[in-house]
Amino acid sequence: MIRPLTAALAAVLACGCAGRPAIDAAPTAPTATIDAGLQAAIAGPWRSEGNRARDRYRHPAETLAFFGVKPTDTVIEISPGAGWYSEILAPYLRDRGRFIAASAASPGRANPLDARFLADPARFGRADLHEYNPKDPTFGAPDSADVVLTFRNVHNWLAAGTAEYHLRAAYDVLKPGGVLGVVEHRAKPGTDIEASKKSGYVAEQLVIDLAGEVGFELDARSEVNANPRDDADHPNGVWTLPPTNRHDAKDAATYQAIGESDRMTLRFRKPVR
Repeated sequence: MIRPLTAALAAVLACGCAGRPAIDAAPTAPTATIDAGLQAAIAGPWRSEGNRARDRYRHPAETLAFFGVKPTDTVIEISPGAGWYSEILAPYLRDRGRFIAASAASPGRANPLDARFLADPARFGRADLHEYNPKDPTFGAPDSADVVLTFRNVHNWLAAGTAEYHLRAAYDVLKPGGVLGVVEHRAKPGTDIEASKKSGYVAEQLVIDLAGEVGFELDARSEVNANPRDDADHPNGVWTLPPTNRHDAKDAATYQAIGESDRMTLRFRKPVR
């Protein structure tokens, strides 16, 4: 069943403004320890050179350590796309944990992870591919996951009107005390939702408000994926920048010098009641 938006969430969506000052005060977290297994997964020879080249923008070791991902965890990645993070997470969790890649069902369209995982069953064979209805998603049994992650997807959910559904499903599947980790392109404070739909950049406070609306508490922020060279003001939004590079050829050097987008990195927790 599709759940209607609450009045409070509708107000947040309409104005993109702050509405939950109590959860806005989470500190920036100190650098977390990175274990050898995670470092080995990131250095794995199965990763393409193109994917490795993005490590300097996406900081996978520091990001996953900040989210507290452990090799014994059950981890769900929502909307993994072609699997940039999945090809790190699945091998890292293979022996002692569990990795679930949750993708929206798209009739007639193949999931790109199917072929990727089937091509290397020894490395990815224990990973689970889960398809869900984006307007009424479920990611697994209630209270069954330690960590739910999503990377650069909130703007897509806003554009589709499904942000609440995804966040509520993440809340439901997490164990009490479990972590929701969010990385998203960061807009200037106060940017409204209609501008975010066009640009792909989302105000950090809006993400905090949306997560708080379904019950999450902001635990900590990290600036590990910040990019001060990105002013979030480009003719084709975030897609102007690498890796999409939707710009005139004459401007390639300018956008390559900026690199990938400025990003918020937020860690939320499901409260222990």
